[in-house]
Amino acid sequence: MAPAEGTGLSAHTPPQGPCTGPSAGYPLQSLAQGVTRCFFAGRLRSSTIYEVRSTCIVQNKQTLNIEQTNIEQTNNCSYMKSMLVKITGVCYMVSLIACGNGNNKETNPSDSSAAPKGSYAYDAAFLQKHNNKILELKDKDGNAKVLLSADYQGRVMTSTATGDSGASYGWLNYSLIEAPEKKKQFNPVGGEERFWLGPEGGQYSIYFKGKDSFNFANWQVPAIIDTVAYDVAEADDSHAVFKKEATITNWSGTEFNLAIERTVSLLGKDAIAQKLGVTLPGNVNAVGYETVNKVKNAGAADWKKDKGLLSIWLLAMLTPTEETMVIIPFNGVANARSYITDNYFGTIPPDRLKVKDSVLYFTADGKKRSKLGLSPVIAKGIAGSYDFKKNVLTLILFPVDKKGSYVNSKWELQKEPYKGDAVNAYNDGPLEDGTQMGPFYEIESSSAASELKAGEVQEYRQATVHLQGDYASLKQLVKQVLGVELDEVRK
Repeated sequence: MAPAEGTGLSAHTPPQGPCTGPSAGYPLQSLAQGVTRCFFAGRLRSSTIYEVRSTCIVQNKQTLNIEQTNIEQTNNCSYMKSMLVKITGVCYMVSLIACGNGNNKETNPSDSSAAPKGSYAYDAAFLQKHNNKILELKDKDGNAKVLLSADYQGRVMTSTATGDSGASYGWLNYSLIEAPEKKKQFNPVGGEERFWLGPEGGQYSIYFKGKDSFNFANWQVPAIIDTVAYDVAEADDSHAVFKKEATITNWSGTEFNLAIERTVSLLGKDAIAQKLGVTLPGNVNAVGYETVNKVKNAGAADWKKDKGLLSIWLLAMLTPTEETMVIIPFNGVANARSYITDNYFGTIPPDRLKVKDSVLYFTADGKKRSKLGLSPVIAKGIAGSYDFKKNVLTLILFPVDKKGSYVNSKWELQKEPYKGDAVNAYNDGPLEDGTQMGPFYEIESSSAASELKAGEVQEYRQATVHLQGDYASLKQLVKQVLGVELDEVRK
């Protein structure tokens, strides 16, 4: 549901409409008898209690203070664990309310104090407590759910394929999210798809100030992709649109005036199967979404290669385990290994990166900081990871422009600033001073950079899919989609 106009309320609002039942038409003597019609506008708190402003039509003007009520079911309404309620002609209530047609379904995540950590319900309630604008996309059955944050640039924070009690797929930095102050350099709050811009390093970098050396102490994530909240243009159960305008300057001094628009849409199971080119078996649960990301040159000057260009960069922060492997198939051209960069933060040890039969295998345990990238020359437009502990297959699907100019993000002055990567993977680990941002791991994709004339728009799409369920069925899907034998990967 879209937020109510002028209320600042999240998409987690109770169902709207009259509540009727056996109590309708009775004098005001109790909560059940006194409220004959209620119209709700509420906001979910961390304990999944709604702060509800209810306009109650009653048959007299009695005032009643109700300290506590037990759960009472009527034909159409459930009042659950009401707190202090003061009823006059206009009532103010704090309660968890669900209205329906007799077959009521919970429309909000469970209480985080009751839900186990690692579940979707826990993460949804936690984010509701610490964010101003949280929106949820969900299917009719309530199994496939995707949680979005306008506070974090329209970011996909997490998702699940099995409802509130199911696994939460995105990695969240709980301590940072609940911290009273933001970090100065970068706020790695997590989220399984965030919107960023490239390049990160080089003479056209937007992460380093002009003439600064390329080291971690000087690295600064621009506020527009780190701390600035985006505006919600529209939202319902199936999609949400976020917008924002900004001005950024690269290392060489080129200024970019840009308008950003980001749309996140839930994918149904049939759409997921179609995108993957497979039939999804009944014993595999699925959740997927597609993002459409647009960057407009909102300035008066055209963007030129010799001044620096921008790319759209999408990154998934996911939870690492000792049993998780990133799997990236690529096109087996001559000297394919030369199109793989594996020394962003030092060369990746051979026990952590294996390249065999045009497939790359990268350990995602969150224990050693390392990053790799694949050139568009060999990138296939698909990358994934498999968590053997939970039997979860994660996939991203993205377009690759074989003739495109991809920005180079290496932290150095570059001879070839437009020979960068189309797809990357990152494994977090301790920094030189012993601190660590995560642990997490990332699967990333980037658009080609475009010389946009004033007023022109660049668009980049990516689909993300999580599949969880029976190992034998997932093994077959991995073979079909990634072309590898899962049993061999496990070894």
